[in-house]
Amino acid sequence: MTDDLLGRHRAVLPDWLALYYEEPIEITHGEGRHVWDAEGNRYLDFFGGILTTMTAHALPEVTKAVSEQAGRIIHSSTLYLNRPMVELAERVAQLSGIPDARVFFTTSGTEANDTALLLATAYRRSNTILAMRNSYHGRSFSSVGITGNRGWSPTSLSPLQTLYVHGGVRTRGPYASLSDDDFIAACVDDLVDLLGHTRPPAALIAEPIQGVGGFTSPPDGLYAAFREVLHERGILWIADEVQTGWGRTGEHFWGWQAHGQNGPPDIMTFAKGIGNGMSIGGVVARSEIMNCLDSNSISTFGGTQITMAAGLANLNYLLEHDLQGNARRVGGLLIERLRSAAAPVPAVREVRGRGLMIGIEITKPGTDEADPQTAAAVLEAARAGGLLIGKGGGHNTSSLRVAPPLSLNVAEAEEGAAILENALRSIQ
Repeated sequence: MTDDLLGRHRAVLPDWLALYYEEPIEITHGEGRHVWDAEGNRYLDFFGGILTTMTAHALPEVTKAVSEQAGRIIHSSTLYLNRPMVELAERVAQLSGIPDARVFFTTSGTEANDTALLLATAYRRSNTILAMRNSYHGRSFSSVGITGNRGWSPTSLSPLQTLYVHGGVRTRGPYASLSDDDFIAACVDDLVDLLGHTRPPAALIAEPIQGVGGFTSPPDGLYAAFREVLHERGILWIADEVQTGWGRTGEHFWGWQAHGQNGPPDIMTFAKGIGNGMSIGGVVARSEIMNCLDSNSISTFGGTQITMAAGLANLNYLLEHDLQGNARRVGGLLIERLRSAAAPVPAVREVRGRGLMIGIEITKPGTDEADPQTAAAVLEAARAGGLLIGKGGGHNTSSLRVAPPLSLNVAEAEEGAAILENALRSIQ
């Protein structure tokens, strides 16, 4: 059945639509932190549909909310009052930390970032955007144009002028050997120098932890230091929280809060986990920025009732069960367990991350040179052992990505770490 489905997939879908594994799998159902494929194999899921199944597979509270809402009305568009959309917007605005916040819902993180770019460029009357090297912001024409990861940016054409800034990766690049404080100072000096050679940009967009880039990040405080420089010049700060939001990093509810000494971002985008698999994205911004557009707009599918019902139920579950605290506790144990497992493996350059957002960088032993074949071998070995993980990386790197649902328990963390340890040993 799977082979037939693979042939049909290849016959009608784009060649560039990536599939994991030499023999791709069809996932048919899930429960908690586990999924099953069409052959009946059971897997511990440490990737959650790319960090999207945030709480658990088949979470009863979300399933019930979706079912009950579907029995009433599924969709009406934003042309009509929508109680679930208003209720979720109120919750998100309050949680965002942005004063006088307004919320616009989209169907994906890509569309959320696209909207943020529209707002920033319209508000500032500038099409110049600052972005981080090694970044990823989506697959729309505007978002690939600001993506600083060559492997995920298929065209250099763009409606925007993009200038790339140092700092998204702590352990690579010209400042890697510096202390954290000196690293931040050097990146700030570089930003100030860059701004002296260009017309005023609209905004800086940055992921607090770079997702597709391999879960890399700067020292805490870098974006606060950037914020001070930007604020003096009226340049906006867009925090891309598509992967870092909703408590995944454990220490904070939003990734930007590790850099929040100078206040919240002007604009924040979110998506992925809030819907626990339902298609929700969104933008939060100060009212004067959100309201700066001088033409009509709507969203046909953004904020539709069934996705908002799922988002409300999922957010309630996350807060009531302190899944942020669980990500901090269980994630802390998991990252230390993985560091211990990786220590004797020469191909592992670094284990990094926070909370339940952990990257394992694979290189050719004794070098900083990427080794995608070995990373793929670990991915295959983990799957053979009953564990699903992801991969990514920039700087021509190969990184494994570990991001389980936030309800992961200690026993499951240990089980997954043991499988991954065996997978890493298998490449030696």
